[in-house]
Amino acid sequence: MKFLIEFVQQKDVENTAIFPYLKCSADEARILQYLTIAFLKGEEGLCVRDIITALFASPEESYQYLLHLENIKHLLELGWISQLEILPAVLSKIALLELLSTSITLTDSFLKLLEMGEVVFELPEIVPYSDHLEYLKDQFLRIDLLFKVQTLRENHTQNSPSLNDALLKLKLIEECIEKKIHLTQEDISIEQFFKEHNLNSKEKTIFLVLLKEEYSHSDEKVRDINSLINLISTKEVERISNRSLLDEHSPLVEKGLLDFDEVISPFGGIARTFFIPEDILYQATHLKKKKAQKVKLDILLKEQDIFEFIELTKDIDHIVLHPKTEEILKNLLQQMNVKVLNLLKEWGIKDKKSGIEAKIIFHGPAGTGKTITAKALAKSLKRPLLSLDCSKILSSFVGESEKNVRKIFDTYKNIAQNSKLEPILFLDEADQFLSTRTQMSVGGAEKMHNQMQNIFLEQIEKFSGILIATTNLLESIDSAFSRRFNYKIEFKKPKKEERLKLWDIMLPKNAVYEEHFDIEKLAQYPLTGGQIHIIVQNTAYKVAARENTCFYVEDFLKEIFNEKVASFDSEKVAGFLG
Repeated sequence: MKFLIEFVQQKDVENTAIFPYLKCSADEARILQYLTIAFLKGEEGLCVRDIITALFASPEESYQYLLHLENIKHLLELGWISQLEILPAVLSKIALLELLSTSITLTDSFLKLLEMGEVVFELPEIVPYSDHLEYLKDQFLRIDLLFKVQTLRENHTQNSPSLNDALLKLKLIEECIEKKIHLTQEDISIEQFFKEHNLNSKEKTIFLVLLKEEYSHSDEKVRDINSLINLISTKEVERISNRSLLDEHSPLVEKGLLDFDEVISPFGGIARTFFIPEDILYQATHLKKKKAQKVKLDILLKEQDIFEFIELTKDIDHIVLHPKTEEILKNLLQQMNVKVLNLLKEWGIKDKKSGIEAKIIFHGPAGTGKTITAKALAKSLKRPLLSLDCSKILSSFVGESEKNVRKIFDTYKNIAQNSKLEPILFLDEADQFLSTRTQMSVGGAEKMHNQMQNIFLEQIEKFSGILIATTNLLESIDSAFSRRFNYKIEFKKPKKEERLKLWDIMLPKNAVYEEHFDIEKLAQYPLTGGQIHIIVQNTAYKVAARENTCFYVEDFLKEIFNEKVASFDSEKVAGFLG
């Protein structure tokens, strides 16, 4: 209770420990001191006239004490005192003379301050921000208080101590944020973002509310247009005018800083909910320095769900390919280096700002090594590989708008621009996206498919970087797509010489084999690398499960027969490597 005792005994009330927390004048603190002494004597609900005349009336009977009605009103606004008779008008509209005959008392907030010696609401320490996360932590606290104030207002508690207390806390946190920003020497990414886009205070608040939702995923209702407008409005006329901040022509929407979804409400109307696009979310929370800051690829990939990062283990020198295919790939690698790029720029063949570019398509039967070669090529180029399974993406986009197809390439572009190493884009099983478009009159599904292919064609045309696509049938590729790929590399089924290498590489190491194990017998069968991989795996499982764990040629021959019966005769070959 030392803070309480000090407050009632100190003659110069502005020198007490709690005075800085009051945010009021010395005369207003004297009023609080007077009320506190009365409270300790068991007197509650003092008349305003009695208080201000006792403290400020002069012997000459002038009426200067009435000027201190302003102090009473300010203390009501701060939430340190409350009226025992709630006046019907809103506090801001109350005539000062109406306060003269009302009775007031100390609020719980002030009594807690007297007891604890500080505002129970703990303000952040006034120190410079070290990063944007500390800044956002304070701003999210401010947003929580805004919602509390809004809720109290909606419950018709305009002059309640609770509302005044919440407004005081809101004022304190806003002052705290401003002071910390002023002390911070380094740019705060989100503040820099606001300045670049010239956002006003209400636009900033809307953006921060949605940013908080992106972090917390707490309540979708917050994204509703009415919830956002109510948060930044105190009067009905403000709610009407503030709706312009979220219409189609507002800076937030026109600049693409916010996007929205529209759904039909249960009552037949259109409900609009807002969100921050992924690229804007990244921009707003990453500081732009004079030199572009590059980020590790694994960090960037956490912020999207389109691409899969492929682990790379072997380069071109460590995979088995048809001699002709291997020769073409090694020639391609020689062309894709900085020395060649610089010469092409010097000769005027390539733009001086462009990097290494190549659009490559691997075509050939399944299991012939297309996928593993894409990995090896990336490894040899010392580039990461981002894979997009076209068959999965196509099915997930059925019925979606064309912007979702563009999202694939927009997301890749954002990753490439911000990654320390620009990745290679790998379109696995691209047949469905690149196949010949239907020319005749078609139904809705076919039209949608054609439209998506047109967008895909447009994006490949504009693509800058290294792109590798795979297909089992080059003949099925639309000629318009085929022209966009400057390297078309065929993958043929391996000859016996390559099959011998594949068997040698894939046979289990550190295993026991029968005497005179003849790998030549296995290599005589015209299998692809993918088929050999399956056969070796299946055989190994069976041998490991039996008591005699020695490998026999006959074990592999049985699995070769099973593979031929299952798929080889019909040429529908399944494989993991192609």
